[in-house]
Amino acid sequence: MVLLFLANGFEEIEALATVDVLRRAGLTVTTVGVGGASVTGSHGIAVQADRDDTAPLPTAADGLQAVILPGGLPGTENLRTSEVVNTCLDQAAADGVLLCAICAAPSVLGKKGLLRGREATCYPGYEEDLLGAVCTGGSVAVAADRITAKGAGVTIPFALAIVSRLVSEEVAAKLGEAMQCR
Repeated sequence: MVLLFLANGFEEIEALATVDVLRRAGLTVTTVGVGGASVTGSHGIAVQADRDDTAPLPTAADGLQAVILPGGLPGTENLRTSEVVNTCLDQAAADGVLLCAICAAPSVLGKKGLLRGREATCYPGYEEDLLGAVCTGGSVAVAADRITAKGAGVTIPFALAIVSRLVSEEVAAKLGEAMQCR
C-alpha cells in the first residue's frame, strides 16, 4: 500500500502521473487530501482524493510500503506545515518505509533531516533545504529507502524508480517500454 499526499497547490503532473504509473504496476495507491478530500493543484485542476487526512493513516504494520510527496507551490509548503503529514513521515521513517518526493517536496524530507547522509536531488534552488544530504543534481536519486526527483519533467522516471523498488526492476522496465519511455 502506498500513500500519496495531495495538498492545495500540488504539482498535478507529479502527483497524477505517479499515481497512474504505480497503479499500472499493480500497486495499491491511496491519495490523501490534506485538509479535505477536494484538493486543487497549482494549475487550477481540482482533484478528489481517495480520502482526507482526518482518519488514521496506515503504518508499516498495516502494510504501508511507501509515502510520496509531490511538489508544486504552495503545495510543498502546505505539506510541510501539515501535522498529519509530519506525523506520517516520522512514523514511516522510523519503520523503514520508502519515502519519495519530487520537485520542491524533497525539501520537506530534508528539513526534517530525513535525507541526511543520503544522495538526493530536488528542484534547483531547494538544495539548501536538503540538510545533510549529498545533492546529486541528477534527475532521480535512489538512496536505500529514499527516492527523490528534480521536477515535473522527470515524473515518469521517478515513478518507475518507485515501481522498481516496490515491485521489481523487470516490471518497471516492461512498464516503461509499454508507455514508450526509455
